[in-house]
Amino acid sequence: MRDISHKSNTLRTAIACAELIMKPESVEMVRTNTGPKPDIPATARAAGYLAVKATPSAIPHCHPIPVEACKIDFEYLENLIKITVEVKTIYKTGCEVEAMHGASLAALTIYDMLKPVDKGVEIGRIYLERKQGGKTDFREKFPKGITAAVIVCSDTVSKGEKEDRAGKAIMAKLEPFEVDLREYQVIPDEAEVIRQKVLNLCEAGVELIITTGGTGLGPRDTTTEALAPLIEKDIPGIMEAARKYGQDRTPYAMLSRSVAGLRGRTLILTLPGSTRGAEESMDALFPYVLHIFKVLEKGYQHLPGQ
Repeated sequence: MRDISHKSNTLRTAIACAELIMKPESVEMVRTNTGPKPDIPATARAAGYLAVKATPSAIPHCHPIPVEACKIDFEYLENLIKITVEVKTIYKTGCEVEAMHGASLAALTIYDMLKPVDKGVEIGRIYLERKQGGKTDFREKFPKGITAAVIVCSDTVSKGEKEDRAGKAIMAKLEPFEVDLREYQVIPDEAEVIRQKVLNLCEAGVELIITTGGTGLGPRDTTTEALAPLIEKDIPGIMEAARKYGQDRTPYAMLSRSVAGLRGRTLILTLPGSTRGAEESMDALFPYVLHIFKVLEKGYQHLPGQ
């Protein structure tokens, strides 16, 4: 099975359809519940519900998911019954296969119950009508070309005693979001050096500054102290989300002192210095955090003189 442990839970919806082709009198038989076997729509709906919930047992690579809602409707046309199955989940992966499995079994149930009186019943198309939720939906809504800088705050890396992995991991995570990376630099764990570097980037108009390192509890972990006073609008929810994501994977995530917020129109994010901590923080925050730039754009458009 595909590893989805790095993903975040989001509300996901899928709508799938199945079509049954039959004689007009068979359509009417199902609609009026007068077929040779009783309760055709109700039985088909029950079969669809069971199929949705049993999808991982029938399809090997499907992950078990919490099915939060399932709705099955029938549309009666001249010589066709259209079955529509809507499934919702709040999870790390989508529910489109569950919806299609439910539609398939509902259709097969009607086929089985009608075959004594209509030998020409056919199961036609089974297809996904719509799905939403997950990172792909959010990615398409955010602006491209945001200017960014990645700053590694580390004594050992700046001295060449250790290879930078966290900063490079952050840049790799940024690639799918088409940011304009203006700068990547390694600097020592010196509060004034860190502060001045970030101030210079803000003054240069860089929109997104991500630091890695210096958010722990060591005597040289000074990034939080250096940058917290520069933040004009604290956004505590950003790092609350990152810590929650990390806490689900390791209990030590609660020790991170990362902060986030705005200085003017620049978003400052301070991520942990470990490669794993940096990667998990990026997975937790992106692309969702990029919505800030749409909010800022709208806000500045309504200022007097804009």
